[in-house]
Amino acid sequence: MMGESGLTGRTKQSFVGVRSEGGPSERGAPQRKHVFLIGVFLAAIFGVGLSQAAVELARGRWPGVLDLFRKAPSEANLRALEKQLDEACWLAPAVRRAVQLAQFVVLADCGEKAVAGRNGWLFYRPEVQYLVERWPAPGGPAADPGDPLAAIVDFRDQLASRGIKLLVVPAPNKASVYPEMLCAGAGSAGRPVNPATRKILSELARAGIEVVDLFEVFARAKAEGGSAGSAPLYLAQDTHWSPDGMRLAAEAVAERLLERGWIERGKVPYEVKPVPISRRGDVLAMIRNPWIERLFPAEEMVCAQVVSADRREPYRDDPGSPVLVLGDSFLRIYQGDEPGSAGFIAHLAREIGLPVASLVNDGGASTLVRQELYRRPELLAGKRVVVWEFVERDLRFGTEGWQKIPLR
Repeated sequence: MMGESGLTGRTKQSFVGVRSEGGPSERGAPQRKHVFLIGVFLAAIFGVGLSQAAVELARGRWPGVLDLFRKAPSEANLRALEKQLDEACWLAPAVRRAVQLAQFVVLADCGEKAVAGRNGWLFYRPEVQYLVERWPAPGGPAADPGDPLAAIVDFRDQLASRGIKLLVVPAPNKASVYPEMLCAGAGSAGRPVNPATRKILSELARAGIEVVDLFEVFARAKAEGGSAGSAPLYLAQDTHWSPDGMRLAAEAVAERLLERGWIERGKVPYEVKPVPISRRGDVLAMIRNPWIERLFPAEEMVCAQVVSADRREPYRDDPGSPVLVLGDSFLRIYQGDEPGSAGFIAHLAREIGLPVASLVNDGGASTLVRQELYRRPELLAGKRVVVWEFVERDLRFGTEGWQKIPLR
């Protein structure tokens, strides 16, 4: 276990990252880089305005910027002028992309939502913040995400009153599983799990909540050879687990359900069909710059699509199943998007030998998916078990926080 923030101070200072060994955060000539960037910014500042004025004069129009001297400098007029200039400027989009590309190449700056790691790995910034930042004190100025423990216990109790068991499955942040791909030396600093996560897992256990600890499952897999160099459990350019990590999670959940005797193994025969796909990661898309995207080749992978053994048809949910699965985009990947029927839900069904029912809300597993369940109470009919997956970072950053949502 590490200190309060989960990583050492040196690691926290450098998490904004390097893309590879010896990258911009570790070596080079900082002064030359700064001079280069200053030149790029000055060219952008003066070049855009001068070129736009030249284009407008060539088209027989007065440069729009002169409206600054023809109207009163009120807030409304200035904002209207700013919008007009932004919409009329033909060069601005290209300059923005060029400046962003320069920041990425020189400083490994990916913008507001992404963090550049090592060897081409990219991370979603909120998950890195979750790992390295201390949680705000109760009652402090930061927004209160609510009490995950209270919301989970309340949901468990409501389900128990209907004779339904609850199995909680926190999906680890990629940065928690592969801190060494985020920053050199991070993997040797100790267990890279935010202490707040460990505390909540311990509190859930004391409250009698059944939890599948995928942190331990993935740590064992890495120790046995599933490192980033051979069989990564997460995608390099994406927030989500790889097909290998997803199957490992589905196997662990199925084993727990059967081990506890909450369900009996079904007799529906499923097989898998290998389907190769090419995928560009969601973190790469968050940078919103096609010039940067072209620096990264698409990730090639082979998914195992679950099909019925008799008709060879892709897996389909069964609303009447005794198992309901709730979750976020970790359940959607490979399942609802390409190649389809190859995600956690289908592989869980294959492992337990019967189809399941599911309800997925991208980015909303903390509260939104339970709100949707409230609006669709028929989904609980005949259920014996609810499997609830949510990504680790939602413990602090979950959409709509952690509300207590009634069932009906």
